[in-house]
Amino acid sequence: MKRMHLHVSVEDITQSIGFYSHLFGASPTVSKPDYAKWMLDDPLVNFAISKRGGKAGLDHIGIQVEHESELEEIRHRLEKAELSLVTEEGTTCCYAKSDKHWVQDPSGIAWETYRTLDSAPTFNGQESTEANAACCVPATQKIEFTTRKKSC
Repeated sequence: MKRMHLHVSVEDITQSIGFYSHLFGASPTVSKPDYAKWMLDDPLVNFAISKRGGKAGLDHIGIQVEHESELEEIRHRLEKAELSLVTEEGTTCCYAKSDKHWVQDPSGIAWETYRTLDSAPTFNGQESTEANAACCVPATQKIEFTTRKKSC
């Protein structure tokens, strides 16, 4: 089974946990002072928020898999798309240890495909809870979004 993964950077973790708990009708399955995650069955999604991004908004999108064969299947698909692929094995990210592959879509949005191996006691393997310790999108992949003015 594959599950869609969305990670959103937020400004106020407490208010955001309250909002998303009401929206999803469920409390987070993981809750930390700087991070929360809902593993929802309806809709089938792994939705995470944290105070770790450079600014509030979409941090990255992903697909979480249960089996190594599913991760390999997606890796092969990404290779066919001829995108620059970053592979990480046994990495610690967002309170979990995972094997994963990262790409950027043609618009520059970071996509993560991963298989969780185990939980981790710290965010990205670091004790710090400072917001500047961003999520685990590889530095070469992290995109800075800019606002463009539309002309009519």
